[in-house]
Amino acid sequence: MPSKKALIRRPSPRLAEGLVTHVERAEVDVDLAVEQWEAYGEALRTHGWETIEVDPADDCPDSVFVEDTVVMYKNVALIARPGAESRREETAGTEEAVAALGCSVNWVWDPGTLEGGDVLKVGDTVFVGRGGRTNAAGVQQLRAAFEPLGARVVSVPVTKVLHLKSAVTALPDGTVVGHIPKMDTPSLFGRFLPVPEEAGAHVVLLGGDKLLMAASAPKTAELYADLGYEPVLVDISEFEKLEGCVTCLSVRLRELYV
Repeated sequence: MPSKKALIRRPSPRLAEGLVTHVERAEVDVDLAVEQWEAYGEALRTHGWETIEVDPADDCPDSVFVEDTVVMYKNVALIARPGAESRREETAGTEEAVAALGCSVNWVWDPGTLEGGDVLKVGDTVFVGRGGRTNAAGVQQLRAAFEPLGARVVSVPVTKVLHLKSAVTALPDGTVVGHIPKMDTPSLFGRFLPVPEEAGAHVVLLGGDKLLMAASAPKTAELYADLGYEPVLVDISEFEKLEGCVTCLSVRLRELYV
């Protein structure tokens, strides 16, 4: 059976100090953020996911965005090397967590930088955003790690948002969804559906026709419902102030056969 495990990580008390790159800094309510994080974890569990907490990294303001610390392909974990130096200490806890689950562990090495938010998997196609946080050497190392396992790696320019998955994700049938004003090259994605709201471009596939998405994209939720999907809405307003989205807050492990 494929696995349904999700890594999550409790917000740091210093969350409000998190990095912002493409948005104006806004005041973050850390207590509300913790409540929202707990509700996010509950939404995963309600839909059959086992949540596994990575050890907190309280000195790392951005550590709740656990997706950036690792990229999974099959049972192989590629430990990221964040482009933001202040985030490099976040990876140790994630490495321990995936090793404890029996994953094969690889690493991105200097001079490569790679953050998990830049990687979108659609079947065996792995899109990787080449932008402010992931460099060409990081893309090369991801290719070296995953192409021997059957992946097709497609590099995508990212200049308008923090990470590739700040602009695009994919529906269960493989259709890529994105908000055109935040995208550099929509033509690279083949089957593509534009959505009316930036936050609507971010979906986490919960299984079946259920899509976890932000409550801040009601028009896109209606669009998905009209296409026969079932949106599961969560309020992540405090994380959105830090350029976070629903994908950033977990790492879904679907291919650990146990």
